[in-house]
Amino acid sequence: MDNETTTTYRKIIHIDMDAFYASVEQRDNPELRGKPLVVGGPPEGRGGVVATASYEARKFGIRSAMPSKKALQLCPHALFVRPRFAVYKEVSQKIREIFSRYTDLIEPLSLDEAYLDVTDDKLNVGSAIEIAKQIKQAIKDELQLTASAGVSVNKFVAKIASDINKPDGLKFIGPSAIEAFMEQLPVEKFHGVGKVTADKMKKMGLHTGADLKKLTQDELTGRFGKVGKFYYQIVRGVDERAVQPHRETKSMGAEDTFAYDLTTVEEMNDELDKIAQAVYNRLLKYNLKGRTITLKIKYHDFRQITRNQSFPFPVGDLETIGNTAKQLLLASGIDDKRIRLLGISLSNFGEAAVKVKGDEVSEQLKLF
Repeated sequence: MDNETTTTYRKIIHIDMDAFYASVEQRDNPELRGKPLVVGGPPEGRGGVVATASYEARKFGIRSAMPSKKALQLCPHALFVRPRFAVYKEVSQKIREIFSRYTDLIEPLSLDEAYLDVTDDKLNVGSAIEIAKQIKQAIKDELQLTASAGVSVNKFVAKIASDINKPDGLKFIGPSAIEAFMEQLPVEKFHGVGKVTADKMKKMGLHTGADLKKLTQDELTGRFGKVGKFYYQIVRGVDERAVQPHRETKSMGAEDTFAYDLTTVEEMNDELDKIAQAVYNRLLKYNLKGRTITLKIKYHDFRQITRNQSFPFPVGDLETIGNTAKQLLLASGIDDKRIRLLGISLSNFGEAAVKVKGDEVSEQLKLF
């Protein structure tokens, strides 16, 4: 009798909503459909920042994190709307309810994307591809939105796959196709490789996964540090990371970028009160207290500093959060300083921390 070993693969789906914020706005306001839409801060005054853009706007080169003024230059007839995070969060919860029909192994990455492990699905569908199709259809039927899905045997490849046929796409990359797929992949498409690292790789003559594959693990770690080991494994299709439905909260905070620079302590304290309230509300929701309060300050010239204060016991009351932030502000020396952003966060939860399921607890007031 032949001794044969059967490899058991995980079934991983990565779901990524298509232009999520913009799609919700176009769904809720028919007048915005089919038009170049930017969700973010308005271009007036000093200008805000693009949170996301509809596909109609992306054709003009508009991208997330771009200054709204630049977006307007690229597309003078673009329409700008401020984000409605409460609405997006509500829609996100409904999307996760759809996910939970098939599995409890859901790892949210943000309001608009998540990993699902459907190796053993609740409905005994059996096929990850079929589950992805059903999820996409349910999102379309119940929420009038579209999502793209990537299906593979690990998280890394599934995430890359979900981006291949956007919008409203579905891409399966099976075990036998993974190595060839990774070899032809440009290094800038590797999830986790930013522009700086990609440029560094190209200067070394490393343009594709096939180029990375020629290097030993020691050579990769020598050039890129600890992450070199990850590159060595992933270019061979190896990613053992499990889908984690419970993620420990490391920090929780809120911040705001202002339409005009703040120049007086009174203005700054007023804004800190609002931000402290937002942080307090989130701490209350998740029953969290932290030992370290951190203040983030960004000046008009984009120079950024942080100041923090730690306590011997967990704190989480509104008064302590607000007062500590104000004290840290004064101690930072703000005379004649113009401030464009303030933020407050709590960390060092220790035993007081809870594990949060299915929520983006670090969601900020954002850039508007």
